[in-house]
Amino acid sequence: MNEWVNNPCFCLIFTDNSQFNLTTIEDTRALLEQIVQLEGVDPIILFGLHDEHIRILDQAFPDSKLNARGERVKITGPSEEIAVLREVISGMIEIASRKNRVTKEDVNTLITLKNGQFATKVPETVDIGDGELILYTHKGQAVLAKTPGQKRLYRASASHDIVFAIGPAGTGKTYTSVALAVKALKERRVQKIILARPAVEAGENLGFLPGDLKEKIDPYLRPLYDALEDMIDQDKLNLHLQKNVIEIAPLAYMRGRTLNNAFVILDEAQNATNTQMKMLLTRIGFNSRAIITGDITQTDLPRRQQSGLISIQNILKEVDGIDFVYLKDEDVVRHRLVKDIINAYEKFDEEETD
Repeated sequence: MNEWVNNPCFCLIFTDNSQFNLTTIEDTRALLEQIVQLEGVDPIILFGLHDEHIRILDQAFPDSKLNARGERVKITGPSEEIAVLREVISGMIEIASRKNRVTKEDVNTLITLKNGQFATKVPETVDIGDGELILYTHKGQAVLAKTPGQKRLYRASASHDIVFAIGPAGTGKTYTSVALAVKALKERRVQKIILARPAVEAGENLGFLPGDLKEKIDPYLRPLYDALEDMIDQDKLNLHLQKNVIEIAPLAYMRGRTLNNAFVILDEAQNATNTQMKMLLTRIGFNSRAIITGDITQTDLPRRQQSGLISIQNILKEVDGIDFVYLKDEDVVRHRLVKDIINAYEKFDEEETD
């Protein structure tokens, strides 16, 4: 083992004045050794009782060694692994400073997010601040399931192959679903993401819109692009779109296909007919998951056509592996007036019915 030398160290500052200092030297085998000096974080909280979190890190990074003594941790290993380990420990410190505790599930989730591959056990949820962490965007921002309905959607997707997310506008159905799809792609649980929408909205007729077919359709798919652009670097997103790793298309384009190894999202499903809904659900192939989102109070179908999202609640209510998540006005995450507007319309509809 090499002797430690007094090289200048650098410091990374975290919330609540938490920090760790690293001094790096290189040995003859092209391995790196780093000393992590913890300040402002209780090592027991960070690494768990009897260093149980250290053991998780050891299993996830078998080519590296971690040795924790008091507030001093020594890491030895290849430079690439150490770089990822540093990010994982950074995330652990952030969680510790926010919650004053770090769980095994937190550690496994951070390993999954930072390492780009499966941890030994991927947890269903991890609670950070006032929400459950889904993923970090390319800008390092946390995408959280914050409201009760969003958390139910997150948990349902972890344990069911097909989930229906039904609720009013502004409850984050689409955004949360896209985040879950991106998470699955990053973790390599699926090979592609397929995002679909019925090309029927607000009584518009595509034939009367200017431009070619793509120019007519893209405005209807724009919310899906917006969500993806929030989470994935633009260059990488463009590459995924070019290679069809991420596919955004009208629902009609799904006919006749078998969707294997995919995370499928049908958005605005209240505008899908019974036939279209059956068509999409029977496209789902091996190792695929689906989330179908919609607001049954805002269907744009002709009056004589029933929404497939309304019918499906009775048709599939007792099928194992399928779950229905209902979001409410308490889940609205838009302007404060949106919740009041939804309530006002519900009251108006009730009075009209009476």
